[in-house]
Amino acid sequence: MMRIIIKPVVAIALFVSLGLAHPCGVNADVSVDIHIGPPPVYVVPAPPEVVVIPGTYAYFIPGITVDIIFYQGYWYRPYNEYWYRAGHYNGPWKYIVRQSVPVAILNLPPDYRHVPPGHQRIPYGQLKKNWRGWEQERHWEGGPSHGGPPHGRGKGRK
Repeated sequence: MMRIIIKPVVAIALFVSLGLAHPCGVNADVSVDIHIGPPPVYVVPAPPEVVVIPGTYAYFIPGITVDIIFYQGYWYRPYNEYWYRAGHYNGPWKYIVRQSVPVAILNLPPDYRHVPPGHQRIPYGQLKKNWRGWEQERHWEGGPSHGGPPHGRGKGRK
């Protein structure tokens, strides 16, 4: 039978080189990098008309294949369960965490893209110039003659 004898100096050197001599000598790093790029480019060819979403002061662009919503000075765009925000309807879109998306946007009715009878399309220039005043004055609670929800049922909630 053959015996292997390791001298104490060799054993200590082996433990130190393997990082086993002291628990602080062991390092483990875990890094997770999730790169969330912008959504696919969608170009709105001209300043868009928008429609107010009943019961809100959020506006959407009708007649396009993507969801682009205006609310309180910013444009929002959902894509693949992520949210993006921009200062302009054509971007550039920047990823935002869901907690940064206004509750009014997250709680839009599922059929918000359906334009109810009596709702007018608002030219982009009017939206840009008036959205803040409309919200402060609760403009869209006046019924269809103001382009608001039929029969004055708008709640004007944010």
